[in-house]
Amino acid sequence: MMLGAKRPLLAGVLAATLITVGMAPLNANARDFYAEDRPGEFAVAGDILIARPVLTVVTALGLVAYTVTLPFSALGGNVDDAGETLVKAPARSAFLRCLGCTPAQHEQQRAMRKSNQ
Repeated sequence: MMLGAKRPLLAGVLAATLITVGMAPLNANARDFYAEDRPGEFAVAGDILIARPVLTVVTALGLVAYTVTLPFSALGGNVDDAGETLVKAPARSAFLRCLGCTPAQHEQQRAMRKSNQ
């Protein structure tokens, strides 16, 4: 009589375990997807306290380097490339990127905003 009661209980425990283990990868993938969707608090704080001031200094130094090398860039015909590399790219990261976002997250948010318009 006791054997008959153990089998359904054991089958239920085994089924619940298999379902839980089977759902674990789905939960992990969902967590990874949504974790990258928005920046965390530490990412925002680090961006405000460290990254933005450093990028502002890099932009200023890039502007100085661009101004110094402008005659040589003009002779070589790559003024636009030099400006993009030395000034525009650091300035975009310093002033246009969302707080705490990686460049990939920023591009994803821009694409979402464009598709919603």
